[in-house]
Amino acid sequence: MPQAEAFTWETLRALALSLNLPNVEDAVSWGQPNLKAHGKMWVWWSPHENTPVFKTTFEEREFLIEVDPETFYFTPHYRSWPLILARPDKVDPDWVVANLRRVWREQAKKTFLKKWDAEQTGSAQS
Repeated sequence: MPQAEAFTWETLRALALSLNLPNVEDAVSWGQPNLKAHGKMWVWWSPHENTPVFKTTFEEREFLIEVDPETFYFTPHYRSWPLILARPDKVDPDWVVANLRRVWREQAKKTFLKKWDAEQTGSAQS
């Protein structure tokens, strides 16, 4: 279900930080604010397109654009990178959360994830 209001960088940042995932920090790259996870760019806002940029795979990007071209797209600038742009007034917040969690896990070292997952399982059983 799409959200009522369009995302802005501030609302996207707030949503990402509300996930309370460790090793996430504010950063600046190419003069623009972004969030890094595990020291790598995690999510950011394209000032040229005025839209959020999400990491994905080329296959997922192709699929998303095929099934929902009203929401997802990319420009020639992003063609060579496994990234996707999402229209801020169309993107589903549930998709955003799922993407952020998946990419956060993919960027983490396996040893970190193993320990973190064990801690999460332990705290859920308490």
